[in-house]
Amino acid sequence: MISDYHPFHLNLLKLAYNNLLRHDPFCHDDLSENDAQFRQQLKELVEAVEQQRGDYIESGQQILSRLVRHYPELVPLLPRDLFWYFGGECLHYMPDDEIEIFQQLDEARHAAESEGQDFNYEETRARLLGLH
Repeated sequence: MISDYHPFHLNLLKLAYNNLLRHDPFCHDDLSENDAQFRQQLKELVEAVEQQRGDYIESGQQILSRLVRHYPELVPLLPRDLFWYFGGECLHYMPDDEIEIFQQLDEARHAAESEGQDFNYEETRARLLGLH
């Protein structure tokens, strides 16, 4: 049984991290203490998710929620999938119809995995989101 669920979301998180580093305030060398701390926490989150270390889901919830509260202008740089991936408080930032799509995607993934079948997360996601 093979699913690309975790690697897919790790790649989205890395992409978001790199995009955030290119935008104000994170693209500057002289960051405020809060901005420097946030950038470091985001970097550590990427590493924790990569290694599936510690309670990375809870950390992700806290960091994404902090991004929404303190850097709302940067939220469009964050793939919506990450709100679903980390769940918890992050789900408050998703409309019901979007949550429904991600629920369908998870149900399809779990059904395939329970039957021991391979599951192409990215392909199924694209189909459900109408990207194909």
